[in-house]
Amino acid sequence: MESFTPVTGLIGGIIIGLAATLLLWFNGRIAGISGIFNGLVTARRKGDTLWRFLFILGMVAGGVVHQNFIEHSYQPLNAPIWLLVLGGMLVGFGTSMGSGCASGHGVCGLGRLSVRSLTAVLIFLSVGILTTYVMRHLLGVL
Repeated sequence: MESFTPVTGLIGGIIIGLAATLLLWFNGRIAGISGIFNGLVTARRKGDTLWRFLFILGMVAGGVVHQNFIEHSYQPLNAPIWLLVLGGMLVGFGTSMGSGCASGHGVCGLGRLSVRSLTAVLIFLSVGILTTYVMRHLLGVL
């Protein structure tokens, strides 16, 4: 854990919590990224697209700012593109199956003391730990 940065982690966590709180207060919406993105793509209700687009744009912009203006002490993931695509598809399937993503359940659901979200987060974490162990130690891929 040579790249552990508690200050930037704390700042990021505060920003994520603030964004989730403001979205819930002002829009009455949960800041689950898979649901926001799904609503952006399907756009069922009029006037429901702009805030979703801006939320996703803000996430992308945050990544661009971090990538270009913050000094990095970590190495990018060195994995074959097919594996990244497969991982993304499996995450998409999992969020559909779990009725939400880690951000929706982990940030918003746990904040609302939802038992369903606690169960989902425990499953997300367990599968993530198991997947990392298998990929790194048994298959030697990453």
